[in-house]
Amino acid sequence: MRAFYNLWYRRGTPPWVGPARAELVRLVESGRIPPGRSLDLGCGEGDSSVFLARHGFEATGVDFAPAALAKARSKAEAAGVVVRFIEDDLTTMRRVSGPFDVLVDYGSFDDLHGRDRDAYVRAVVPLIRAGGLFLLWCFEWVPSLWERAAVAALPFGDMALRPVRSRSASDGTSRSSASRASPG
Repeated sequence: MRAFYNLWYRRGTPPWVGPARAELVRLVESGRIPPGRSLDLGCGEGDSSVFLARHGFEATGVDFAPAALAKARSKAEAAGVVVRFIEDDLTTMRRVSGPFDVLVDYGSFDDLHGRDRDAYVRAVVPLIRAGGLFLLWCFEWVPSLWERAAVAALPFGDMALRPVRSRSASDGTSRSSASRASPG
């Protein structure tokens, strides 16, 4: 799977790459999330990490695709900010140590399934300080023709690449939420 993502970042731009998410921007710029230590889980090209660093956070981004991290480092340098980018697996987190005040995951957890989700929780939750904030976005999209072909042809194992039925708000919109980690 790592090779697939690495190639995707090397040869193209995955659909989730882009500026920091509007929800994160609003929370930070309104002061609801004050600067502190932040960890961008599955940071990809580092857009959220760079945004957080620009707003005074001691930002760290982690991803398992070296090509994504190379692009992330270039973006941080171009923005004139310092971000620590680490190559690691979100299900083991052997190279990252907390505690962090804010964890951000835009679409990494939802790519995992079964045991990998359990491993993610075991690896990630201990990294947040008591009372810290964990922003987790999960989403689905209608796969393009080439994505459907890739799912059919490649050995993705238990990874959830096919859209699944999800719960949404009663008005039909998706909702993102933030919750605070409980002490102890």
